[in-house]
Amino acid sequence: MKITTKLWIGIGILIILSPLGLIIPEYFKSGNAWGEWSSNELQKLIGYVPKGLKELSSLWNAPMSEYTIKGWGEKGPKHLSFTYIISAITGILIITSVIFIIGKLLVKKGNK
Repeated sequence: MKITTKLWIGIGILIILSPLGLIIPEYFKSGNAWGEWSSNELQKLIGYVPKGLKELSSLWNAPMSEYTIKGWGEKGPKHLSFTYIISAITGILIITSVIFIIGKLLVKKGNK
């Protein structure tokens, strides 16, 4: 089996397991996953919001906020799990496409 085939199998397994980030914290009633805190949650956890985070928090809004499709968050864990998988596939497709395009551009520059 080629190494790229093994890589894609591994990525596929990770995609299928991605809802664990939703299911495990819910099962243990532990709140959000580590590092996925909003500035409001940070305020509650540590008592303040770092200045840099406060300044940058309005700069970027995630295309799939909380890894869900609008309106699906209220439909329950099965729908949320599905949107986590869609989010993972979307992210992988975007990153793979960008890397592929950069690779093609670099190969063209190297041939000149």
